[in-house]
Amino acid sequence: MAETIDSVLVVFNPGSTGDADALARTLRDELAAARPELPVRLRPTEYAGHARDIAREIAQGPGRPLIVSASGDGGYNEVVDGIAGVPGTGAAAAVLPAGNANDHDRVTARRPLAEAILDGRTERMDLLEMRLGDAPPRYAHSYIGFGLTPVVALQIEQGGKGTLREVLTTIRTFWAFTPFEIELSTGDRKRIDNLVLTNIGEMAKVAELSEDSRPDDGRFEVVLLEHRPKWRQVLIAVKAALSGLGRQPSTSEFRFTTCGPMPVQIDGEVDDVRAGTDVRVRCAAGVLNTIR
Repeated sequence: MAETIDSVLVVFNPGSTGDADALARTLRDELAAARPELPVRLRPTEYAGHARDIAREIAQGPGRPLIVSASGDGGYNEVVDGIAGVPGTGAAAAVLPAGNANDHDRVTARRPLAEAILDGRTERMDLLEMRLGDAPPRYAHSYIGFGLTPVVALQIEQGGKGTLREVLTTIRTFWAFTPFEIELSTGDRKRIDNLVLTNIGEMAKVAELSEDSRPDDGRFEVVLLEHRPKWRQVLIAVKAALSGLGRQPSTSEFRFTTCGPMPVQIDGEVDDVRAGTDVRVRCAAGVLNTIR
């Protein structure tokens, strides 16, 4: 039988351009009205990565706290990553969508968050665990992307968010993009336009990557697009938006080595991977306690 949560901590960025602050306070008031005996606290972040530190701190404590991230996918990643780094914790995670991209909530949420919290029961969800060489693992709740995905995300971040600006930035970046080369664990080298390892079936608000992806089946989908002419890339993007890419191969582990430096996007957050890095992504089955 699933254990129930005994407290709630809502983490939010008070300086965000969205309405995270107001949404966090509204959630607190709803929970207080319905269950006044349930402790609910708000915790603003003070610097980049602070949500990760807060989540790790709370996860190391006693009880069964629920840590809610009032944010988009990137902010939620910090909370998830912080909790996942504490073995045996009783902490659970949830996201209160308050960002530009909320792929995880859109795909996995079954009911309003306040209703799920009041129900109180938790369940287990898989995460993607990425290791870059000997560095400590990093965790993703939804996807890890290499190639075009993080390049576009980085340009959007620099050029400004907003529907029209995002579209124009995506088009410009797409036409200027050059492929990356990787060496698979089999020894084969491939020039890729995009490689997405995904725990959910959709991303970027409209693109359906896989028709049968689930966040709790012990596997993740591998969407690998080898380099091809731009017009063929356009057709694939249109297909993903209109009808989806259909069933994709799935696995519990994927390895490769970067042949040159390349960017990586982890649940919306972009980072760099150096040339010659051994990359290992595995399904960390059932490691996250969550409510949906």
